[in-house]
Amino acid sequence: MLRETTIVFNLRLVRVMAMKLQIELRKRFTEMADAERAKGQQAYMKSAMPYYGIQSAPMKAVCKELFAKWQFETSEDWQSAALTLWREAQYREERYAAIELVGYKTYKKYQNSDLLPMYEEMIVTGAWWDYVDTIASHQIGGLLKKEPKVIKKAMLTWSRDSDSWKRRTSIICQISLKAATDLDLLYRAIEPNLADKDFFIRKAIGWALRSYAYVDATEVARYVAEHDGELSGLSKREALKHIG
Repeated sequence: MLRETTIVFNLRLVRVMAMKLQIELRKRFTEMADAERAKGQQAYMKSAMPYYGIQSAPMKAVCKELFAKWQFETSEDWQSAALTLWREAQYREERYAAIELVGYKTYKKYQNSDLLPMYEEMIVTGAWWDYVDTIASHQIGGLLKKEPKVIKKAMLTWSRDSDSWKRRTSIICQISLKAATDLDLLYRAIEPNLADKDFFIRKAIGWALRSYAYVDATEVARYVAEHDGELSGLSKREALKHIG
């Protein structure tokens, strides 16, 4: 009975901490808000969710300041706080703050494959490139370096998922890995998406190939030539963009 009471108390405490962090972020973001900039940002991103109108650098600075103040003691508490910010966001910058929190240096020790469900939720419910690309290249890419077998298996599954943003993630998750890129994973993630007409899938294929071309341009040129009839024009242009 005492143990159950303690667990309930701890859950309530974490919730209170997450709410206090959320309240402080909203207060600071409101003080920094720029209504004119917000209109432009919302129109550019074609976002149903409004913006405060804050530039990226000041937004990130506030996040770092508050994350240093409100620190969570366990992986579960940290994930709960991040998902609170994500799920209850009223403005797009609040979701950016949630992404900043999952990438915050204090919690690097918690980065492992157990986080895939959290990242999957963010990718599927975020469903737009500004959210998805950051999570894919930084969080998923980082996990791939740390647990290659587990994450590769997950990405191969995602590459055939009905959700296009999970498929995009599987294709671009290695863009920051350069020479450490797993070509087998890259090509196998691209293969089931070659015929897809979605702009963001086609762009992702080209972007991923272009990124690897900085390491081995000859290999990328070979791959594009071999799949000339399958790759879209957009994918080919992006892949060969910096190849002479």
